[in-house]
Amino acid sequence: MRILVTGGAGFIGSAFVRNILRNELKSSVEKLTILDSLTYAGNLQNLENTLSDKRVSFVHGDIRDRSLVDRLVSSHDQIVHFAAESHVDRSLHSPSTFIETNIVGTASLLDALIIHAGKRMIYVSTDEVYGSVAEGRSTEKDPLNPSSPYSSSKASGDLLCIAYASSFGIDVLVTRCCNNYGPYQFPEKIIPLFVTNLLDDCALPIYGTGVNIREWIHVDDHCRALSLLLVKGKAGQIYNIGSNFTISNLALSQKLLMMLSKDDQYIEYVADRSGHDFRYALDSTKIIDEIGFVCDIDFAAGLDRTIAWYRHNEEWWRPLKAGSTRVR
Repeated sequence: MRILVTGGAGFIGSAFVRNILRNELKSSVEKLTILDSLTYAGNLQNLENTLSDKRVSFVHGDIRDRSLVDRLVSSHDQIVHFAAESHVDRSLHSPSTFIETNIVGTASLLDALIIHAGKRMIYVSTDEVYGSVAEGRSTEKDPLNPSSPYSSSKASGDLLCIAYASSFGIDVLVTRCCNNYGPYQFPEKIIPLFVTNLLDDCALPIYGTGVNIREWIHVDDHCRALSLLLVKGKAGQIYNIGSNFTISNLALSQKLLMMLSKDDQYIEYVADRSGHDFRYALDSTKIIDEIGFVCDIDFAAGLDRTIAWYRHNEEWWRPLKAGSTRVR
């Protein structure tokens, strides 16, 4: 396989690179190219243990650069498309940036797939496209109801991919995953923000009353699902990727406090975010039944490993802590 990974210097993209170079597909990887524009969340340090592999190369560029995208797509068989603006708070302050990257950038890849037939692309999306779910779990057949510029831009990418697959017969599939956690996650997201705050003996800023509920999956489990879909996924299909484990932001905070030997005095309630979705939860029956994917990493064990990573890698996260950081 000759694989192009867009956004491969980010949190999930770099985890995918590390995982596919060591999992059961490693011997079939002939070439792996990482394309990343290295915005604030893209970091070459995330790739420091992979760039020495002779099969791996890095290209500094933007997915909106159509000539670059065309050249790269032409020389690869598989594209895993992570590149995106991905933080809800940032989308509320700069919606146009999310539209440009998440919609226009995705369209440039899809247009290249029309020109260069026989390629497969996985478009990595999010559970947020379904909007808030009061009860039950979202299935792939449920309508989309995004509530932020971020989730709306991702939903637009979803629809473009499915429309291109239907209209032009290209091999593209869409994945919608729940919240990821693990090493190398930019410390504006809730788990690395709260872990590093507690390591620095600082408060945990919780939106509203902290009752908002999220489903969590370790990034390594997510990446293993994507590797399976590269081989077994069906063109034009949508696959939810979840763990079936949900927890409120407040309960998550209390769990982190306990694991880091702190008490509730570190909790600081702050004004709620505009349009803050109450609950996300995915029905992952399809990927379980059709692809045979099940999560390997228990949340408590994964959280313990994640805390240990941040504890022992201050040189990575401490320079990134400057600026405003908020909860997803």
